[in-house]
Parts: sequence; structure tokens; C-alpha cells
Amino acid sequence: MSGARRAPLRRSVNVWRRLDAISRHAWPGMVMFLGLLVIGLPFGVPGQAALRPAYAMACVFFWSLYRPASLPAPVVAGTGLLLDLLGMSPMGMWAVLLLVLQGSTLAARRRLIPQSFLLTWLVFTAFAAGATALAWLLQSLLELNLLPPGPEAVVCLAAAGLYPALAAFFIRAHRGAAAAELA
Repeated sequence: MSGARRAPLRRSVNVWRRLDAISRHAWPGMVMFLGLLVIGLPFGVPGQAALRPAYAMACVFFWSLYRPASLPAPVVAGTGLLLDLLGMSPMGMWAVLLLVLQGSTLAARRRLIPQSFLLTWLVFTAFAAGATALAWLLQSLLELNLLPPGPEAVVCLAAAGLYPALAAFFIRAHRGAAAAELA
């Protein structure tokens, strides 16, 4: 009889462990998605629109660098589509740009992991500058007119300024409650 009593408990523990592992694995994508929704709320903060792509780029860069398995390409593309919908940019533009950012980060991953935070931050800033320059170029091509680069420069500066604070938060989560290896 004691064997019959242990079986449901063992199944219950396995279910909770699986849910724990799934939640830890999904955490980067969920934080990115929910953060974009919160930033998309009308708070009336000056420059709030520039925070959306800056936040998305910082999330994609950090999680592609430190936990690439937790941020698959469909999640990145979906986030880009959400960013397009929230920012009223051409549909698919940020999906492609975030995927390019993810691919660039994954390509540089082995060289960036052992580097200092300062160098990683500088590389992120360069990647963000490249992504915002591509966004400006694509929007200018769609408009058949050179658009002013000011808004994209603000996005790039916001990304560079936002990354250290987000990275500190993500590092803490990566080593703590969201650590996949603790599941």
C-alpha cells in the first residue's frame, strides 16, 4: 500500500519540476514581451517611443549572449512584430532587425562571453547603432525620401543608456530565480 501512496506524490513532484524548468526557460521571452507591453502603455514620458526598440534590442542581445536556448528565433520574430504594431513601423521591419541582431550576437558569442562588461556594452552599442541605421534606411526606402536620422539616433542612445541597468537586472535573474540550471 505504501508504494501506491508514493506514486501520486512522485508524479506531482515531477509535474512541479517540469513547470519550474519551463518557466525558467521561458522567462527571457516573457520578460521581453511583457516589458514591451508595459513600455507601450501611454505614460506620457518624453521619448517613451524610443524605449520600445531600445528595450527589445537590449533583451535580444543579452539573452542571445548568455542564454541563447531560452530565446529562440520565433520568439524574437514575434517580439519584433509586436514592436512593429506598438511603434507603427512597417510590418516585419523590427522582426527582421531583431533577428539580424540575434544572429550577429550569436556569431560573436564565443568572443564576447569572456570579455569585460565594458567591452560587451560597447559591442552592444555598435550593434544597436547598426540596427537603428538599418531601420532608418529601410524606412527611408519605403518613403522614397531620406527621413531625418534624429529619431533613430535617439533610439540608439536610449539603447546604449538603458543596457547597463537592464543587464544588471538580467544578470541577477540569470544567476538567481530564472537560472535554468537550477530547475
